[in-house]
Amino acid sequence: MAIDLDAREATINYDGGSLTMTVGNLKDLFGSDASSFGADGQPKTVAVRGHKRTRVIGGPTTDIEGYTYDFIQWPTNGRANAAGGEPIVMTWDGSEGSWQARVSGSLWELGLFLQKASPKSVWFYAKGGEGYGPFMKIS
Repeated sequence: MAIDLDAREATINYDGGSLTMTVGNLKDLFGSDASSFGADGQPKTVAVRGHKRTRVIGGPTTDIEGYTYDFIQWPTNGRANAAGGEPIVMTWDGSEGSWQARVSGSLWELGLFLQKASPKSVWFYAKGGEGYGPFMKIS
């Protein structure tokens, strides 16, 4: 039995969120060799505040100083639909109908990402039917 690799889901990160949809739709929307396609980590900085730590209840406390650290956040997606983000319906120039995708993060940040990265005009509809778009990269 052959497996259609374009039918698998993939996630791409952008500043403020991520977009999860089938590989075939990502290729059709962004192009098969698009620079935004694939695993693109986003640099993140985390600040930990100073606090007191008690190892044993009633025991002495230790002061822990605040610190920061940096890491790369790679695309992730939940394995269940409830954990996978907000469902949206997308259409774009040349798509053969409407397609479902999932978005983590704000919808306006998805719009900014599509405005920067999409070579085609894209529209999407949120849960409840509110429409956004068209978005398209302007050279």
